[in-house]
Amino acid sequence: MTEILDNLVALLSLEPIEENLFRGRSEDLGLRQLFGGQVLGQAVSAASQTVEPGRQVHSLHGYFLRPGDASLPVLYEVDPLRDGKSFSARRVTAIQKGRPIFTCAASFQAGEAGLEHQQPTMPEVPGPEGLLSETELARQVADRLPARIHDWAISAKPIEIRPVTRVNPFSPEPCAPIRYAWFRADGRLPDDPHLHRYLLAYASDFSLLNTALQPHGVSVFQHFMQVASLDHALWFHGDLRLDDWLLFAVESPWAANARGFARGHVFNRDGRLVASMAQEGLIRLREDWQ
Repeated sequence: MTEILDNLVALLSLEPIEENLFRGRSEDLGLRQLFGGQVLGQAVSAASQTVEPGRQVHSLHGYFLRPGDASLPVLYEVDPLRDGKSFSARRVTAIQKGRPIFTCAASFQAGEAGLEHQQPTMPEVPGPEGLLSETELARQVADRLPARIHDWAISAKPIEIRPVTRVNPFSPEPCAPIRYAWFRADGRLPDDPHLHRYLLAYASDFSLLNTALQPHGVSVFQHFMQVASLDHALWFHGDLRLDDWLLFAVESPWAANARGFARGHVFNRDGRLVASMAQEGLIRLREDWQ
């Protein structure tokens, strides 16, 4: 693994401090609040450490309750709700300053054969080869980036994202609420299925709400936009590897009441659907923000 990928794996690995209680470091990405993907990935990591070997997370449903503080660690309290013959259920609460900032329920299942089908099919889009990464695109407009995210935006990332759909964040034009991007970890990862799943949970928070902004010709880079995740659902459909290219296909079918809804599907290079997700978030116009 590269050093930056190794740092991300360490960030999501967590420190056990008591039975069903874990502590995670925080990373400041220059956002107004703690990056939601960090909390998602760490919550999956915490829950995964409390189930018997062979059971993998297949679904997660969570709510972001309060903005997190990127300067502080996060405590994760896992409640082992049930361990059945095939499934295990866990409730995870992320805590800062003695108050919950995120809570979720996660379900785990042992491998099992069964009926199979898949919809939708993988979109026909250009492959990742030859596409510029988000970091390379950011370096082209480095002088226009907000100061709080400048250094992070132009630096190497543990997860490389190569957009197929490109939107100018400084002069956005209204366009269809559809976004495609390839992504993968920047290096080879161990053959630990838990690791690949909580890394995907981390990455799943990157593009959803941005897609809900596209029909309105606004972006998170504009000072009058308040954008934050409210809830997040994630389903894992089978084995996946984060160190091989995956296609993130996102659409936003609805926005109103200062909220936007987006859903996404993740496909591997063979066109197999490996995960799905949905998110609702705050997309509020703040005329009082200067």
